[in-house]
Amino acid sequence: MIKTEEIITSFYKSFAKRDYNGMNKYYHKDAQFSDPVFRNLQGTQIKAMWHMLCESGRDLQISFGNIGVYDNSARVTWKAVYTFHKTGRLVHNEINAEFYFKDDLIINHFDSFNLYRWMRMALGTPGTLFGWNDMFQEKIRNTAKMQLDKFINNHPQYKYSA
Repeated sequence: MIKTEEIITSFYKSFAKRDYNGMNKYYHKDAQFSDPVFRNLQGTQIKAMWHMLCESGRDLQISFGNIGVYDNSARVTWKAVYTFHKTGRLVHNEINAEFYFKDDLIINHFDSFNLYRWMRMALGTPGTLFGWNDMFQEKIRNTAKMQLDKFINNHPQYKYSA
């Protein structure tokens, strides 16, 4: 249990420093990740996502707390404050994370947050007017997936076969 809490603490401290290598070392090679935007990522896709987000989040501020550690899992509440680069709008996102471990590494990681709330902050009026709409939310997911695929294509260490 102490090891699990140490992993979670180190993971988020690395995230706060935008140290994606420090974060990525805790993922199992068969890891899976999902959140309201990036759904069903696996293995190197997860590592590429954190790399991309850390690199693009120039003013990213991360805080975390409420760590709950269980047998092979943990729950954490964390916050991200940053400027959404496409609109220049400030985002203050509150996220609940669930982690599951195998061989002292993260095998499953699920982040949950209110996507409509995020869209209102990040996109302003369009997010307020259309962010509740499933098709609009799917457009956000598809755009994020295309950005991740482009990032992976530009970083050979993350190449994968789809």
